[in-house]
Amino acid sequence: MSDFEMQPEIQPGDDPILLNQHQTDALLQQVRGQLEAQTFDDTDQATLKQLVEGFADARGMVRLALAETLGSIGRSTTSVLLEGLTHHPNPVVRRACAKTLTLTADPGAIPTLVQALLNDPDTVVQGSTVGAMARIGKAAVPPLLGILETPGHSESIKGHVTWALAFMGAEVKEELYQAFSSDSDEVRAAVLGAITNIVQSHPEEKFLQLLTQALGDPVPDIQNQAAMVLGDLNYRPAIPQLIQLLQSRRNESRKSAALALMKLGDPMALESLRISLSQEPEPQIQSVMQLAISQLERQVSV
Repeated sequence: MSDFEMQPEIQPGDDPILLNQHQTDALLQQVRGQLEAQTFDDTDQATLKQLVEGFADARGMVRLALAETLGSIGRSTTSVLLEGLTHHPNPVVRRACAKTLTLTADPGAIPTLVQALLNDPDTVVQGSTVGAMARIGKAAVPPLLGILETPGHSESIKGHVTWALAFMGAEVKEELYQAFSSDSDEVRAAVLGAITNIVQSHPEEKFLQLLTQALGDPVPDIQNQAAMVLGDLNYRPAIPQLIQLLQSRRNESRKSAALALMKLGDPMALESLRISLSQEPEPQIQSVMQLAISQLERQVSV
């Protein structure tokens, strides 16, 4: 006898929460049995909607089981999950619908996922929708970039989008490479973050060249990020551009260039660092340049 069969029978008039839980358990057992026997009708919208309603259950393990069951049914569940994501008043149900769409990874869900990301007031729903788009992959890249290109979105939403692009990583590297030519500062910054993740495990030459190009970007954070990564990866072809960056009017850019040159350890940068140090007005950056010079001098003397 199963644990389910050993449960005491729920009588009418009992606690409505327990009654709903009993009904959810029974439905879940029924559908799982049909799936195992390969007799489940995935066009049965009424049953699919009941499974989605089950997401309101207070038991986390039951919600997980429902999500796994709907995920195993496949993309025929997309329409009811999108309906729940868009219109259900319970944020717990909307969250679960978005998370289950991560399992089905249906590109047809993208437009509704975008709308939920932009309009749902629940931050967990927002994070779950962008997680579903990240799992979908390439088809989600253009609308995600479109969000970054559109002014007025919150930093939270832009942060979600940046995370999704970085999560997709090497799977969408060509799309990211093309997107770095965008006129949007937000797009380039997000793309650079994703490319940084890619080159650390797949240091392809064209992406390293793109990072070198980013040293001349008008956005300081992009310059600094590129300098840091090029130094960490010991990409010596970037040395001339890093030396040029020592002359930047931006304090952080000069500091980033000096630190990157120190990591690269090429004595050809010594003279440029000495000249920059003699012209540097900021004490903190002077210290960084002095450190870089001492490190390079030590390598020369070895």
